[in-house]
Amino acid sequence: MTAPIELTLGPLFFNWPVQTLADFYARIADESVIDRVYVGEVVCGKRSPLVESTLVDAAERLVRAGKTVVWSTLCSPTNKRERSATASLSTFDAEIEVNDIGALAARNGRPFTAGPMLNIYNETALAALQDEGCTRWCPPVEMSLAAIRAVHAARPDMPIEVFGFGRLPLAHSGRCYHARFHSLNKDSCRYFCEEDPDGKTVSTVDGAPFLAFNGLQTLSDGVHLATTPSFDLRRAGIAAVRLSPHTVDMVRVAAAFRHFLDDQIAPLELKNALKADVLDRPVINGYLGGRPGMEWSTQ
Repeated sequence: MTAPIELTLGPLFFNWPVQTLADFYARIADESVIDRVYVGEVVCGKRSPLVESTLVDAAERLVRAGKTVVWSTLCSPTNKRERSATASLSTFDAEIEVNDIGALAARNGRPFTAGPMLNIYNETALAALQDEGCTRWCPPVEMSLAAIRAVHAARPDMPIEVFGFGRLPLAHSGRCYHARFHSLNKDSCRYFCEEDPDGKTVSTVDGAPFLAFNGLQTLSDGVHLATTPSFDLRRAGIAAVRLSPHTVDMVRVAAAFRHFLDDQIAPLELKNALKADVLDRPVINGYLGGRPGMEWSTQ
């Protein structure tokens, strides 16, 4: 019997109040069909001290609920404190998710997941990471399913986790867009990113929504929805589908995806089931089909 495709919850990209964070992970622990949960600050090291103890408590509750918990590293540690924290996390005996290649020095061969912020686009790069202890790969969000399938053909022993739901993480900067938007610098940002718990939409000069920003991070305007049938996902080596936390009912999102991955509903039924859970943004899936990411197709 074919094993079900695993359902995972990626690390939170946004700056949420600690009580919101605690309540969110409590529901994930007690009510969701999520199998594996990534926790940790990946976008901005300034936020880490604000949420660290809350995330530790959440991780303990998730483990008691039978979830696998994986700690995620920052995607771009820029100062001594952030580099030290990344190195400390990298010494964990348990598996972590690496989002910056600098974490590997301290990892010293221990198992890790290669996060989507790493620029791993081919089997040669993936093989190099396997030699360092990589046990799972979450490809960059702009990779097509055909490209992922080609890597899988060359490295069939590597479990692959594909980004399945949420605004797509597209780029990361050393400068804080939220701070600049409020005429501040990064060091005195006053955490304005908390005012946009799903990111702030950016429009073109013609007023058309285009992208979103979240502190140092650039995201898609639209909400990505992976509607590739499970048969095709398995052919590409996909062992897990990742949902990205947003201020929608993620328990309901996870339940809909579970039905879809178990072939109980069709792609359009999945899209229709989640109409209330896409932040009033367009639904997109172009990258997986090898097209511009902002496009949508049922194919």
